[in-house]
Amino acid sequence: MSAEGAEPGPGSGPGPGPLCPEHGQALSWFCGSERRPVCAACAGLGGRCRGHRICRAEERAEELRNKIVDQCERLQLQSAAITKYVADVLPGKNQRAVSMASAARELVIQRLSLVRSLCESEEQRLLEQVHGEEERAHQSILTQRVHWAEALQKLDTIRTGLVDMLTHLDDLQLIKEQEVFERTEEAEGILDPQESEMLNFNEKCTRSPLLTQLWATAVLGSLSGTEDVRIDERTVSPFLQLSDDRKTLTFSTKKSKACADGPERFDHWPNALAATSFQNGLHAWMVNVQNSCAYKVGVASGHLPRKGSGSDCRLGHNAFSWVFSRYDQEFRFSHNGQHEPLGLLRGPAQLGVVLDLQARELLFYEPASGTVLYTHHGSFPGPLFPVFAVADQTISIVR
Repeated sequence: MSAEGAEPGPGSGPGPGPLCPEHGQALSWFCGSERRPVCAACAGLGGRCRGHRICRAEERAEELRNKIVDQCERLQLQSAAITKYVADVLPGKNQRAVSMASAARELVIQRLSLVRSLCESEEQRLLEQVHGEEERAHQSILTQRVHWAEALQKLDTIRTGLVDMLTHLDDLQLIKEQEVFERTEEAEGILDPQESEMLNFNEKCTRSPLLTQLWATAVLGSLSGTEDVRIDERTVSPFLQLSDDRKTLTFSTKKSKACADGPERFDHWPNALAATSFQNGLHAWMVNVQNSCAYKVGVASGHLPRKGSGSDCRLGHNAFSWVFSRYDQEFRFSHNGQHEPLGLLRGPAQLGVVLDLQARELLFYEPASGTVLYTHHGSFPGPLFPVFAVADQTISIVR
């Protein structure tokens, strides 16, 4: 681009000031291409800035002054806006924040008070139910004691009479004595004691859907209530790939040849056991299952067979495993070949597992909705291992 304005000549421009180091002339011009002041010789036809965007230094200075003035005006407007914001908006925001925080506190207190009241009512109901069941069993046992005390006294009386007959009657008297047969028939009418559920305490009296749901939420919501479960790589099926952190299992249709076979490894079904086992106490862990449409999650005894394609190695098809399973849109709980369908409309993204060995309870829980999916009550032969199977994509232990 050609120089702007008149072509500079020697000596043109303002008086003494900084000089060009090349020509010793005043820096009275500005080169827009190189963005620096130059002298008339530099800006002239034979100068180094020939063809550059050239303007007088005072014009460039004026342009910069105008820009500075504009910038000052913008900064002044910005400062005024900030001052107005601080003076007018923030106090209102602060007042609204205080007001909303107060309302939020009241809401939390109100709702937790209602939950607390409901829990206290449920506690009272369940304790009364337990007390009532205790009293019922106690009264049944007392009734049985009275009944069998009377039976014992009656049998003793009959036995004493029969012994007296044997002792004091001769043959003819004994033959004529009809009372012998009547007393024998009377004794035969007293039955032997039989086992009766009426004499046992019914543990089901403590089973409350509300208590179970709140309890599962509390257990899985507490970091202290969850286990750091990791997979035992020695047990992983050759159809599964295990992540470096030993928390993710990925299904592969091709059997891996890199897995060294061993007595612990499942060689047919896509199963894996955790490295940790539990013999008593309360334990919980979470599994991310949202990416898989075919998986099993639960617990298994260490006696679970590992080799072959039979049902004795297949999770849920033997007495050694208790699992929640999904196959496409079919959900069920399986143990010992018994499969109980679960009417779920959608698959959970995460599956919580709670194992309470003291209460002999295994619970499956969906954290997102706070829903108890299934609860199993029964005896567990320890030790128990968290167990996993996946036949579609990936499942991961969350924590």
